[in-house]
Amino acid sequence: MNLDSSRPAPPYFLFATGIENSYPTIHNGTVRVDEMEVCGHYLHWQKDFDLVEELGIRFLRYGPPIHKTWLGAGKYDWSFADTTFGDLRRRDIVPIVDLCHFGVPDWIGNFQNPDFPNLFRQYARDFAVRFPWAQLYTPVNEMFITATFSAAYGWWNEQLSNDTAFVNALKHIVKANVLAMQSILEVRPDALFVQSESSEYFHASNPEAIHPAEILNARRFLSLDLNYGRRVESEMYEFLLDNGMTREEYHFFLGNRLKQHCIMGNDYYITNEHRVSPDGSTQASGEVFGYDEITRQYYSRYRLPVMHTETNIQEGPTGDEAVYWLWKEWANVLRLRNDGIPIVGFTWYSLTDQIDWDVALREKNGTVNPLGLYDLNRKIRPVGEAYKQLISDWKEVLPTQSVCLRMHISFPSEYRSEADTQSREEASDRARNATLEPVSSGGDS
Repeated sequence: MNLDSSRPAPPYFLFATGIENSYPTIHNGTVRVDEMEVCGHYLHWQKDFDLVEELGIRFLRYGPPIHKTWLGAGKYDWSFADTTFGDLRRRDIVPIVDLCHFGVPDWIGNFQNPDFPNLFRQYARDFAVRFPWAQLYTPVNEMFITATFSAAYGWWNEQLSNDTAFVNALKHIVKANVLAMQSILEVRPDALFVQSESSEYFHASNPEAIHPAEILNARRFLSLDLNYGRRVESEMYEFLLDNGMTREEYHFFLGNRLKQHCIMGNDYYITNEHRVSPDGSTQASGEVFGYDEITRQYYSRYRLPVMHTETNIQEGPTGDEAVYWLWKEWANVLRLRNDGIPIVGFTWYSLTDQIDWDVALREKNGTVNPLGLYDLNRKIRPVGEAYKQLISDWKEVLPTQSVCLRMHISFPSEYRSEADTQSREEASDRARNATLEPVSSGGDS
């Protein structure tokens, strides 16, 4: 295979997909939901990587299953990661390494564990040491959603439903993300971090709901405010301190600002907008503002390069619902880009259909959700054909109009270790010395 033939021209626009690797626990931590298992990736990982290449995609949101890989403090089973990441490197596909996706190993327990951040820092560093050619990372996926579903809604992991549990989970999750970034940068100083986070908006259903909607619209920013070292709004500061965060913990985030290494990844689904009632309860509103408007709100707050890191919609009865949603999301991306917002990538998530996301993974029903570019028999869906064509049409156009020229991303084949560099320098020295040495003839004494 000619690896250069399908590689986009620099500066790269990150057309991506992902392998669904959610693994929260339910039923009070006694049952593990493993999307890689139920979607067949453990059996069909080679075929899945073939499909990524078939689509013309060079960037893949992908990570090892944390509960099968991280067996204890400093203890690992790297066998599956070695095999799969080795194959990605051979194919010259750039992984956006997803280290923690909605769950932790059984031996950690859940996100209420205060030891999690420091333990995760070591896990992230050990991964980076083992796979130093990996440059792009999402250390903790959707930090706000992880904390909300685990400790506010009571759906996953600790399955708690109160503000103190939410703040506990949030501060541990975001601190783990920050410490992981620090430890990865020690190994790979040019690492870039894509914060895949759900972009939310809360609409007041009537005048009495304005204040609770304002509170929820401030709360949605908490994970990224802390992660990027931005001072939170006064009402949110009181909320954090009233529910267990100390001033020292708060100042940790202000004092460990790694924003300069980050791409703001934001996810948008038709479920991301909500109607708020006067009592603060919410229900789905469907698409009201859309990706364009909500992304502008996040960008105006953080002023970072943007990547659309997740979207999908079910293929419905006519078969073209997902195709139309893809077109609409892409039109939103182009609108943002044409208005000068540095949007650097787009993702349809995920590569294949998923299981039980219709109930947010709260039950193991085995229900297939037709959300993928391919079905679970690895047969391409109409949206897969449409995405393949979209990439083919736009991959040569966007780099020439890049608004983020300084974001250097290297492919796995371009990685050179210090040993490789030293070896090349020694070889160069030998070659230079050889040309300088006098050539003796057989007749000289």
